[in-house]
Amino acid sequence: MTTTIGLVVNPAAGRDIRRLTGGASVSNNYAKRRTAGCVLAGLTLVDDVEVLVMPDSTGLADRIVDDAPDDLGVEFVDMTVTASGQDSRTAAAHFAEHADAVVVLGGDGTTRDVAQTIDDVPVVSISTGTNNVVPTPVDGTVAGAAAALVGSGAIPAAEATTRHGTIEVDVVRSEETTVIRGLATVGVLDRPFVGTRAILDPSDIVGGVVSRSSPAEIGLSGIAGGLVTHRPDEPGGVGFRLARGGDDGGDGTDAAGAADATTNPATTVRAITVPGRLSTVDVAEHRVLDDGEGYAFEVDRGVISVDGEREREVRNGTVRLRPVSDGPRLVDVEAVLERAADDGRFRLG
Repeated sequence: MTTTIGLVVNPAAGRDIRRLTGGASVSNNYAKRRTAGCVLAGLTLVDDVEVLVMPDSTGLADRIVDDAPDDLGVEFVDMTVTASGQDSRTAAAHFAEHADAVVVLGGDGTTRDVAQTIDDVPVVSISTGTNNVVPTPVDGTVAGAAAALVGSGAIPAAEATTRHGTIEVDVVRSEETTVIRGLATVGVLDRPFVGTRAILDPSDIVGGVVSRSSPAEIGLSGIAGGLVTHRPDEPGGVGFRLARGGDDGGDGTDAAGAADATTNPATTVRAITVPGRLSTVDVAEHRVLDDGEGYAFEVDRGVISVDGEREREVRNGTVRLRPVSDGPRLVDVEAVLERAADDGRFRLG
């Protein structure tokens, strides 16, 4: 029986301004091509594998297909290329119907786009973006081998994956409601416009909700992680608000639901807010949220950030956030390979 593996390589990941202003590492398209080549090599651990590759407008996917091992059947997904996040969503929707596992090369944003349409197909997410929380910097060969083992059923997906949480956002303005979905973090920023997209100054952060938090992570999840650890596969999340201008949200931005939060005097937290920067922030309140529990902000003027990038401007609206345990099934790469070794799958005699 043929095992089908989807491959998403985002040529735009890892190229934002944080690589000029901070300590984020560089991931150019040559490096992505090499990593993708390693993924394809790792897939040959299992016999009878075919690969479906997301096309792009840069020629990167063409080179990946041209360099593929001869014993792999590799072809492009038949889709319209838009050179936007829609490409990842379109490819993932195709994989939801036709793939047994998917490997994603990108950052939090790429993984979020894939998660929106991938349904229950197991995902191996490799970090080639900036300021990442969800993808891990795993070797491509190792990642490919894990995807092949899970996709083929050699290691049962139920034993090798964890369900990552997401964050649902309703932006309510007058009679209009806009729905946004985040993966690891959604924040409210005191900024008048989206601009460069990257969050560079922690003083812009008003607060937000995260589906995971740890002091070992960067950005909003790192800030929350200075107060409480919340694992990515735990239901719910953490909502918090920073102390700004006398604990009122500052500059026309206020947080609703404060009466139910931890309302002790502001707690000072050290957090890695961007690569190469250890910041000190004052957290006015925080609350561990149950699955589906809301946390809201009244916003006169601001910007919503989603998974580390400024996403949408808000004027005179209410931003309602809630963690939801319905995210992608992420493959635990190390656990898969260790289980395979225990089962003797690497022994030839």
